[in-house]
Amino acid sequence: MLLEANHVSFRYGTEPWLFRHVDFKIKTGEIVGLVGPSGSGKTTFGRLLAGYETPHEGSITLDGSPVPSNRYHPIQLVFQHPEKAVNPRWKMRKIVNEGWEPDEALLEKLGIMQEWLERWPNELSGGELQRFCVARALGTNTRFLIADEMTTMLDAITQAQIWHAVLEIAEKRNMGVLVISHDHHLIHRLCTRIIEFKDLV
Repeated sequence: MLLEANHVSFRYGTEPWLFRHVDFKIKTGEIVGLVGPSGSGKTTFGRLLAGYETPHEGSITLDGSPVPSNRYHPIQLVFQHPEKAVNPRWKMRKIVNEGWEPDEALLEKLGIMQEWLERWPNELSGGELQRFCVARALGTNTRFLIADEMTTMLDAITQAQIWHAVLEIAEKRNMGVLVISHDHHLIHRLCTRIIEFKDLV
C-alpha cells in the first residue's frame, strides 16, 4: 500500500505559502524519518497526510485513490502533546476505545496498566497519557502511523519502551511509520529512510 502526496501546497488563510508542490511517498513496511527545524512546515504536512488539513493544491492518495473517511481512518497521527489529544471529561477506557477496542496484549506491550483504564486524563503523567494515544492510534485498520515528535517530551526510558512496542507492532502488521522530528539521533536510530523536509519544498 502506498501513501502519496502529489504536488501538495498549503498556507494558512492569506499568509504566505508554507510550502508548495511537495511530492512524497511512503509504503507500508517502511519506517521513514522526516526532519527539519521548528516552523519548517513538517507538522502541518503530517496533518495533511492524516486528513486533519486539506491541501490548497495537489492531493493526498492511498494507492492512487482518495483516502477513505467513512470508516476508521487508515492513517493515524500521534501528536507531541497527549493532553491536547484527549477529552478531559472521558475516562481512559472510553478514550482508548474511541476508534476500536484494543486487546490486552497491545496494552501490556505499551506498558499500560489495567487500573489506569478507570482514571481520568489529569490523573496520569504525560508518558502514561501518550501510551494511551499510541494504543488508540494502533487500530486494526491502521496502515500508516504518523508520529509527530511523539516522544520528545518523555524521558529516555519511556521513549524507548514506546518505540520498541510501535516498531514491533509495525513490523508484525506491515504498517508504514512516518517519524517527524528534529531529533537526528532518534531518526537515525529508528528509520530505514530519512528525508530532509527542506529538500521536498
